[in-house]
Amino acid sequence: MKTYEITIKPLSGFGTPLKGDTLFGHICWQAAYDDTLLGAGIAQLLADYTTNPFLIVSSAFPKINNSYALKRPDVPLDMLFDFSGSNKADIIAKRKELKGRHWMFVKNGSRVQSIRSDKLYLNDEQLFAELFPFKDAEAQRQMRKKGIKSFVVDYTQPHNTINRLTGTTGEGQFAPYSVDQRVFINEAELVIFAGLRDDIKIETIIKALKQIGASGFGKDASTGLGRFEVGEHKEIDLCSLGADSPNACYTLAPCVPEKNAFSKMFFAPFTRFGRHGDVLAKSGKPFKNPVIMADEGAVFVVKDAGTLNKSYIGTAISGISKAEPNTVTQGYSLYIPIKVEASNE
Repeated sequence: MKTYEITIKPLSGFGTPLKGDTLFGHICWQAAYDDTLLGAGIAQLLADYTTNPFLIVSSAFPKINNSYALKRPDVPLDMLFDFSGSNKADIIAKRKELKGRHWMFVKNGSRVQSIRSDKLYLNDEQLFAELFPFKDAEAQRQMRKKGIKSFVVDYTQPHNTINRLTGTTGEGQFAPYSVDQRVFINEAELVIFAGLRDDIKIETIIKALKQIGASGFGKDASTGLGRFEVGEHKEIDLCSLGADSPNACYTLAPCVPEKNAFSKMFFAPFTRFGRHGDVLAKSGKPFKNPVIMADEGAVFVVKDAGTLNKSYIGTAISGISKAEPNTVTQGYSLYIPIKVEASNE
């Protein structure tokens, strides 16, 4: 399986987070619309998905000057930061500030040799400071004027539905409502990692992503959300971002790990309440069965070093739909091999 780095540039806010399993689902719909897109129909592509996945997509992460802002690993803070020599009061005082460091910033050309490093983790303002020098003078002036200090913000957009008989809002279906969306700063770049089986060409995935970006991704795409354009792409070896002698995986998408493959597992639970798209969204059974996953940023310590010989971990999830029995969910994830210190295992 070859792995590629694909850059996208948001053109609007997003009503649905750009998570790997959702991106995979959108690409599958593109293949369902066009049997020639990926060289085979969607039924053929999914026929052996449980044993030989044709595509694995990561969640999207900020990209700054060829550096990556990944989610901070979901492990206890004392596995990330050194509290030695600190008394209990000092540790409590530090925790609030350290919890705000949501980002693991992997600089261009560097490797995550150890996840225990104070300099590796940034908060929102520190991440924005990494981006700021690469903006032109006018862009910097506008950002200062608007008080922008974060790469991405969560925003609530109010909406009204007008009753055409009264000319006003009202109750029930005419009550005002709001829609949550995530908005990135102007000219922000995000990176998606995609693992492709040898018979799948990267150009076809780029084409699918361009079609998704033009029509809109996720919730409220019909109102203008979820738009993006696709930038450059290149092949990448994710091992080049990780440790020389790894014993664990840092995941890049929500996944369902294999049974009995890991000695330690650290993750934030994520429940996917899936819903069908396209014509199935209007069927009598539009919702899928919920799936509990380990969110991106999970750390799994392997039992056998052979687990790291494969470029992905996880399993395919099937049997989740009463409307379409062949429906699958991406339970796989690409990963960066990392080293978890023996004292923390």
